[in-house]
Amino acid sequence: MHPTPHHAVDHTVEPTDDPLAIRLEQLILGAERRYTPFQAARTAGVSMELASRFWRAMGFADIGQAKALTEADVLALRRLAGLVEAGLLSEPMAVQVARSTGQTTARLAEWQIDSFLEGLTEPPEPGMTRTEVTYPLVELLLPELEEFLIYVWRRQLAAATGRVVQAADDEEMVDRRLAVGFADLVGFTRLTRRLEEEELGELVEAFETTSADLVAAHGGRLIKTLGDEVLYAADEAGTAAEIALRLIETMTHDESMPALRVGIAFGTVTTRMGDVFGTTVNLASRLTSIAPKDAVLVDGAFAEELVRTGEAPASEAEAAEEAAKAEKEGREPLSYRFALQPMWQRPVRGLGVVEPWLLSRRRQ
Repeated sequence: MHPTPHHAVDHTVEPTDDPLAIRLEQLILGAERRYTPFQAARTAGVSMELASRFWRAMGFADIGQAKALTEADVLALRRLAGLVEAGLLSEPMAVQVARSTGQTTARLAEWQIDSFLEGLTEPPEPGMTRTEVTYPLVELLLPELEEFLIYVWRRQLAAATGRVVQAADDEEMVDRRLAVGFADLVGFTRLTRRLEEEELGELVEAFETTSADLVAAHGGRLIKTLGDEVLYAADEAGTAAEIALRLIETMTHDESMPALRVGIAFGTVTTRMGDVFGTTVNLASRLTSIAPKDAVLVDGAFAEELVRTGEAPASEAEAAEEAAKAEKEGREPLSYRFALQPMWQRPVRGLGVVEPWLLSRRRQ
């Protein structure tokens, strides 16, 4: 079966009969075609209905009753069904596991083929075809990429598990208080009309790569990229603020990049399948849309959290008063990383009236 996006299953797809494609498939899957879907489900001891749910969740196209499945497909079905039978997963949860894994790996596989293998399989000598290069290359890369994928997955799983076990209570494991930030390239629509496709692709890739590196380096989590927009989250308001300002500072010094604007909100967030949802996320998105160029707007809850944690003063007047008092008493004044400037209240579609705050680095 061939992976396709879960929302775009092509019910007419038939397994290929191309000899090289079949050889590559056997190399990658490590087994020959042996079963029809019905035979695979029966061999795994799973109903055809449940097997179809699992396959569709993983993003595999319907193939009728063509003989296109392998022992690996049978084993995967048996494992998922076994988790349900053992009571470790409910059936809906098993389907969700299949869907999240399918969506993530489908995107990874597409990226590797489009951006990675395509470049490496350019024929090294005149007269050679790409197909003559592909098989030995895949044969060499497959075990290395597989080991690397498992390593990265285990690392990410360990980090995610650590965050869950540190949650204050069971509710917080699903509905958590997080800082959520959107970073958006200004005028991207105009750029799409002005730049060549290759130039646009390079710009988007540079933006996504730079953003992902900065988010990870400073303790945040990249939730997703949307071409001209990046969504990230952080457990601490100070972490989210540092990432936002670093993004602005980095992009400002890159002449090839358009202006950037960032919006951040703090509050309860629902997490599902690696994504985040809720009013806090919507508010961060709205703040981004009204933020000035090369600036960061935050909501009142985020501003309060920075003040509460000592990352920003409640007001510059209060900070000046405290500094004068510290000098009089012969001690070091409090040091703040960030400054907050209240902006005009304004109505935000679907969220009522909000009072944004302009976030910046504080000059000591």
